[in-house]
Amino acid sequence: MGKNAGRYLYCIVAEAKGRTYGAFGINGSDVYSVSDGKMAALVSDVPNQKIRPERRNIAAHQEVLKRLMAQGTVLPMSFGVIADSSDGILKILSLNQGVFLAQLKRVENKVEMGLRVSLDAPNLFDYFVQTHPEMRSERDRVFGVNREPSQGEKIELGQMFARILEEDRLFFTGMVEEILNPLCFEIKRNPPHNEHQIMNLACLIAKNAQSDFEAGVFKAAGLFDDNFAFDYNGPWAPHNFVEIDLKV
Repeated sequence: MGKNAGRYLYCIVAEAKGRTYGAFGINGSDVYSVSDGKMAALVSDVPNQKIRPERRNIAAHQEVLKRLMAQGTVLPMSFGVIADSSDGILKILSLNQGVFLAQLKRVENKVEMGLRVSLDAPNLFDYFVQTHPEMRSERDRVFGVNREPSQGEKIELGQMFARILEEDRLFFTGMVEEILNPLCFEIKRNPPHNEHQIMNLACLIAKNAQSDFEAGVFKAAGLFDDNFAFDYNGPWAPHNFVEIDLKV
């Protein structure tokens, strides 16, 4: 390694001594642990102190977490955390020891599952016109026969659509959470990725409860018609449930 070499940080684990794991890190680098005797950081050597967020690097980061999750609890770090040396990693462990230990306890023997629900309608506006009488009535008024709607009326109709969409998102999310809450330690609502997405949930569950969670998703899906598409994914390292303002 050159003078700008660094130690790339993947996650924190609860182990008291250093060990090696294999050559599956970024750029095929060896993954190993740096321990302070109370916990350890999983790292690999990188040739410089900046890693671009390219697909192959992000995939390698996720692959390390996936492999280590199979061996125990991991506290995932955000992509791109690099220290200048193993001593720098030990400094990170020391400065953040209290929060690391607390967060490790919070996610012990737990994994994250994702659930995205979308409205699979070609035209979302038309779907809401058909399913919401108040919106249908306003559409008919604004675009009535032999009249040209004003720009203000179009804006107001668009605002009504946005309001009803958000109200439906909250209502449908509540329906799903009522079923999933007993199966999860925590549920986090993330922003929808697009207009068609009704909910984007991150769910913290017990590592051995994936089949129960999947059954809960199917039960929730049974409450909705065929216009709704349910997509669950995971297990993942619990990124959405790690709350760390990392001190370096």
